[in-house]
Amino acid sequence: MDDTKIIDLTPDSIAEYGVCGYKDVEKHVELQRKIAWFKKYYPKGLRIKALVSETGGYQGMLEYMPGEYAHRPVDADGYMFIQCIFVGFRNEFKGKGYASSMIDACIQEARDAHMKGVAVVTRKGSFMAKRDIFLKRGFTLADTAEPDFELLVLKFDPATANPRFKPTLKKHHDLYAEGLTILRSPQCPYSEKNVNAIMETARKKYGLSPRLIEMEDAESVQDSPCAFGTFCIVYNGEVISHHPISNGRFENIMEKIRG
Repeated sequence: MDDTKIIDLTPDSIAEYGVCGYKDVEKHVELQRKIAWFKKYYPKGLRIKALVSETGGYQGMLEYMPGEYAHRPVDADGYMFIQCIFVGFRNEFKGKGYASSMIDACIQEARDAHMKGVAVVTRKGSFMAKRDIFLKRGFTLADTAEPDFELLVLKFDPATANPRFKPTLKKHHDLYAEGLTILRSPQCPYSEKNVNAIMETARKKYGLSPRLIEMEDAESVQDSPCAFGTFCIVYNGEVISHHPISNGRFENIMEKIRG
């Protein structure tokens, strides 16, 4: 018997189910920050659908919000914007159509709200959805950003202007031209882990004075120097990580840079 179901989380119920594998609100700072962020943006249209099972517990989610509040550096006003989607901490929950069902529900909500369509950022690398599941639903390529980010869109009216990546993405060469800068947002729970260790390594091993920038709202994330938006590491004007990484991975990157 399939006891798996898709439910709509609220600021009052999210602690019961957790998010992205973080379940203990007393223990996990990641979950505390996510809940506070959810409460802030829920009145503005942020929604999270969770895939839960009596036997498997929390096994996936779809997070989306109106494009004007998107936590990616995009111009997507009037579109529903998908922030994050994944299914299956355990393999038996993969390939069952749950992700498709959540995407279809999001598309219908956007139609019911008379929005322009639905947009999402995908990439071939880690931490983001691949493009195929969206292309099968009629999404098309609207814009690209380095190194492999793609902004896809499903427009309800073909004549509507496409969403796009912010043209300010390249300005980090000036703003973060010297030293090490880490930018993160509470939107992504994984942006909490390993940051302290990376900053300590930067100081002790590489003699750097790292700067941590907390992006507390959509406006600051949309001004991010990386298309991932909610996390990046910039060293001497170049993005060296487009998503959360471990301290070990940071050391490997720095060793290659420094030769």
